[in-house]
Amino acid sequence: MPEAKRSAPVPRILRCAVYTRKSTEEGLDQDFNSLDAQREAAQSFIKSQQREGWKAVPAHFDDGGFTGANMDRPALGRLLAAVRAREIDCVVVYKVDRLSRSLLDFARIMSLFDEHAVSFVSVTQQFNTSSSLGRLTLHILLSFAEFERQLIGERTRDKMSAARRKGKWTGGYLVLGYDVDPRGGRLIVNPKEAERVRELFRLFEEQGSISTALAAVQRRGWKLKSWTRRDGSPHAGGRFSANTLRRLLTNVLYVGDVRHKGTVYPGEHAPIVDRETWQRIQTLLQRYTPETTPRNKHDALLKGLLHCSACGTPMIPIRWGSRGRLYRYYVCRSARQQGATGVCPARSLPAQPIEDAVLQRLASSGAIDGAAMPHEDLVAQIAFIQSRIERVEYDGVSGQVNIRFRES
Repeated sequence: MPEAKRSAPVPRILRCAVYTRKSTEEGLDQDFNSLDAQREAAQSFIKSQQREGWKAVPAHFDDGGFTGANMDRPALGRLLAAVRAREIDCVVVYKVDRLSRSLLDFARIMSLFDEHAVSFVSVTQQFNTSSSLGRLTLHILLSFAEFERQLIGERTRDKMSAARRKGKWTGGYLVLGYDVDPRGGRLIVNPKEAERVRELFRLFEEQGSISTALAAVQRRGWKLKSWTRRDGSPHAGGRFSANTLRRLLTNVLYVGDVRHKGTVYPGEHAPIVDRETWQRIQTLLQRYTPETTPRNKHDALLKGLLHCSACGTPMIPIRWGSRGRLYRYYVCRSARQQGATGVCPARSLPAQPIEDAVLQRLASSGAIDGAAMPHEDLVAQIAFIQSRIERVEYDGVSGQVNIRFRES
């Protein structure tokens, strides 16, 4: 009898997902765009491997308008989720840099692929990660892709620096008083908001300090800049704080200038505040605005210990300098940051009287040897107080001071 023909073994089905990406949204509204071209080339390659059991999955993984410098991409997230769910055996791309331009990110993706036995194939570079040569070539190509991305970033930064030196606005958060010209990327004056900005400058000049001006702003209910984002969603302006008010008063945009890397250049936009007013405000800010001490300069004995009993927040030390004299106070942090009116009833507290009162309480306490307390060395006094006192509470309404001693 003739020997029966042996049938060829049926190849294992290899489920292939096609991933496409384009950095910008330009041209994506066309009938046949870059993503379609990438997918068509990848599907043709998969079809050529049909005898090996390759089969494209129906799901599309397309990231249009997303950079390859990071992994914050919706389609890539869905692709990696499918890999973790073991729904994919192979990922096919048109070029390696479509998947990632970052060598570190690519290494993380490849580690995930290896963990789930998923192959990676690039159509135009014609290699896959199942071979050692393919892995070597892949790392070389990714190194050049990252090098190219860094060059593009450097060129972009150089271009933006040149634009700033010419006084152009190169983007960022809008400020009160200006809008973006719809005909091009430059700032134009918003008349209604510009008048509000001038009122803010006048108000600070009248009040003479950030805290009192902020309280007046809060009473009037004035808000920061509101605008509409490119996607049509609104950006509502928030409440003024001490920091945002100070940034507004020191923003060189309002005199028609731009600042870049610490240097001020003449801008191409119209000013809102005249330079004489601007200079007067800067002088006032330097002379009368209290300086919040970022660290204890050995002149705030109760820093970190003193709290406002009305709202429970710490009271921070501030210094007022005027005409060669120094005035020290403790103020409620909540009232200072958000405006005194309606936030906390506590008033500012002169530093010297409460520090003297605490030292006297320490000296007169029966549980503490007053003779052992240093009286001249401020550093030693601070260390002594920190070792003996756990918390000091000040009632800004009644003026009462409560001290909680540490347990010996």
